[in-house]
Amino acid sequence: MAGHLALGIDTSNYATSMALLDIAANTLLWAEKRFLPVKPGELGLRQNDTLFHHTVALPQLLQALAARQDLSGVAIVGVSERPRPVNGSYMPCFLAGVSFGSAFAAAAGVSLVKTSHQEGHLAAALAELDRPQFMGRPYLFMHVSGGTTEWWLAQGAAPLQRLGGSLDLNAGQLLDRLGVELGHAFPAGAAVTDLALGCTEDVPPKTSVKGLDCNLSGLQNQYGKMLQSGRDAGAVAKFCLLSLAHSFLAVIAVVRRQYPGIPVVCAGGVMCSTVIRDIMCAEETDLYFVSPQYSSDNAIGVAWLAGEALHG
Repeated sequence: MAGHLALGIDTSNYATSMALLDIAANTLLWAEKRFLPVKPGELGLRQNDTLFHHTVALPQLLQALAARQDLSGVAIVGVSERPRPVNGSYMPCFLAGVSFGSAFAAAAGVSLVKTSHQEGHLAAALAELDRPQFMGRPYLFMHVSGGTTEWWLAQGAAPLQRLGGSLDLNAGQLLDRLGVELGHAFPAGAAVTDLALGCTEDVPPKTSVKGLDCNLSGLQNQYGKMLQSGRDAGAVAKFCLLSLAHSFLAVIAVVRRQYPGIPVVCAGGVMCSTVIRDIMCAEETDLYFVSPQYSSDNAIGVAWLAGEALHG
């Protein structure tokens, strides 16, 4: 059947990803991502290197997809063109996806839909969750990753208003810096969670939250002191994750004073941590965490938004 597929492309600062959605059946047919190669001990890539690696990876992903699926049924292409849906949001890495997606759409004679990386995260979360629950009322969207630590008032697949976020370090940056310092490969969030899960020590958290904003750079200073004093790596990892979880809980408490009973959707790579999820779920109700496939950087939400655009 021709014209029933949506192709999604996302080229973030950390991963190249592609997804294919059956629009009629609302079924994810294929999704794959490749983390950008980062040398041991380093905390990311320069933007020109990021752009290069995306340019290399995109045709490889398309070839892998074409080997499994007839792409003549692609009816629309979606691509993330910027990090966030706000004026001035820009990173060169997204140019790779826009160029590749534009070329594919032109060759196939189909429409191209441009969205943002953050909107893709939100749409991917709703694609996995029971979407009708979030269509008719506002909810709090907490997007916490290596590049973003923000909370938005949202409804349906639309972020309506930024409520707050980190004023300095992003949560994912904190975990990556700790993990790399401990000898793990970037991105290091999963390794930090594994270290924390092996710690049975009682470690008190520390938070710095004012209203709907938080400061996280102090946690880096604190974990540095802990490591210098000889504290076990598991205890240091647990301290960071507990501190993040309690910071997010403090934000939720403030939001719920203004919007009583508002549900909370948590997405982004940091929110994949089982340590953070378990602490938050033990303290609050009506929280919705998304699985790693739909929560960390991916093109699934971009494909879903393209499919929605085709329906009008």
